[in-house]
Amino acid sequence: MGKLYLVPTPIGNLKDITFRAVDVLKEVDLILAEDTRTSGKLLKHFEITTHMQSHHMHNEHKTVDHLIEKLKAGMTIAVISDAGTPAISDPGFLLVRACVENNIEVDCLPGATAFVPALVNSGLPNDKFVFEGFLPVKKGRQTRLLLLAEETRTIIFYESPHKLIKTLGHFCEYFGEDRLISVSREITKLYEETIRGTAKEVLEHYTNKPPKGEIVIVVDGKHK
Repeated sequence: MGKLYLVPTPIGNLKDITFRAVDVLKEVDLILAEDTRTSGKLLKHFEITTHMQSHHMHNEHKTVDHLIEKLKAGMTIAVISDAGTPAISDPGFLLVRACVENNIEVDCLPGATAFVPALVNSGLPNDKFVFEGFLPVKKGRQTRLLLLAEETRTIIFYESPHKLIKTLGHFCEYFGEDRLISVSREITKLYEETIRGTAKEVLEHYTNKPPKGEIVIVVDGKHK
């Protein structure tokens, strides 16, 4: 049997990659990358010459069986996403599940994940929290927001910059304008920032200053 590695990659600053991650990427037989163009820059920077092929949300259903056969034949494979830890709002889960079902060893390396620093930086309770990732775009969005409005744990979301204003508006509507919120963007990058305040205050800030970059929203839970 081979082995599957899930290897976190930097979410911004390239120095955040671990020595072990570089070693694994150099030693495996194959790297599965969400976007080979994006990952190609990372591999070139660290002088990693391992063969790479694409593995993303549009093809992972079709390639899992073939990859399992490679692993059964003894191949070692690493999965990387464009940034952060694979399978966290990125491809990887389907292959991991198939490996578990086929008794193939899986090793997830520790490393960068955007929501952890955003949660810690928020100043909101982090002893108990729920990670929601991206909200549904249309179908099921209202139902999800109504459910989360009653959540007492801190809630973490991912969002794109062009949808942030709409999402913050929904938070004001469903969670209340006074609900505390923290928005972190461009984590580990040059223009990293965290804006904290009520839902209304944060919405007003980004209405006047349209956001750029990758965004993590941390929302205080409902107080009983």
